[in-house]
Amino acid sequence: MAVRPRDDRGDASGDDPGPFTGQSGGSRTPGAPADDPWLSGRDAERERERDRARASEVIAHGIHGADAREVPGRLCEAAVKLLPVVGASVSLRSNGMPVQLSSSSDRAARLSEIQATLGDGPCVHAATIGAPVLADDLTDGRDARRWPVFAQEATAAGVRAVYSMPLGNDAVCVGTLDLYRDTPGALAARELRTAQLVAGVMTVALMALPSGEENGPEGDESWLSGLATDYDEVYQAVGMIMVQLGIGADEALARLRAHAFAHDRTAVEVAREVVWHRKRFERD
Repeated sequence: MAVRPRDDRGDASGDDPGPFTGQSGGSRTPGAPADDPWLSGRDAERERERDRARASEVIAHGIHGADAREVPGRLCEAAVKLLPVVGASVSLRSNGMPVQLSSSSDRAARLSEIQATLGDGPCVHAATIGAPVLADDLTDGRDARRWPVFAQEATAAGVRAVYSMPLGNDAVCVGTLDLYRDTPGALAARELRTAQLVAGVMTVALMALPSGEENGPEGDESWLSGLATDYDEVYQAVGMIMVQLGIGADEALARLRAHAFAHDRTAVEVAREVVWHRKRFERD
């Protein structure tokens, strides 16, 4: 996968000399460099090759023997093993809101759903611009101000930083790999390269997943069939809210999201209630 070389802040993606972080969830060493400054030229390339080899080994072991539909979840788990993060999720880009495909944990799934419900957050922005979005500190400063509601929800769930990697290429973004960390801090250059490697493998895996058309009428269901059911209900609910309130689609989706957030529900849960006539939106 060809990931754009700069993140949304204009920093050189992969050349950021930020502090190096050791094991997942561990403390950071203040001032420690992302890559050893004494390494250059051939030595630096050897170091990068070792990093790629280790990442490739962990990824290969993680997906060995997995059914095609299990691969995205296995890759999320591999990302957690390789990087200083406590969770990972993968979402596909869809009209209006991201569609969660898989995650490494319930907490990661919840953070993904919160972004989908809010229509805001690093995941949503990365899918929009097709470049990495690195929210290094959701507890304070620029990132907390940028997504104040999501930042509050994330920190309440024990997440302090989110790194969103686009899936696809320079021309098309099909979704994001989202990485969640329980301490503030930037990814080191070598860690960012590893995250991009996992995102590249994830893109290939998504493209290789079987479709219903390929399998034929007697084959397995499309790998998106279950997701489509949930998010078809969202769009159906949006249509019903448009009729109930006499408003446009964008405002109807905003109302659905606002109601879901206010009642600590996901957009999909509220949409299902609307579709099954258990919830009706009334004019103000």
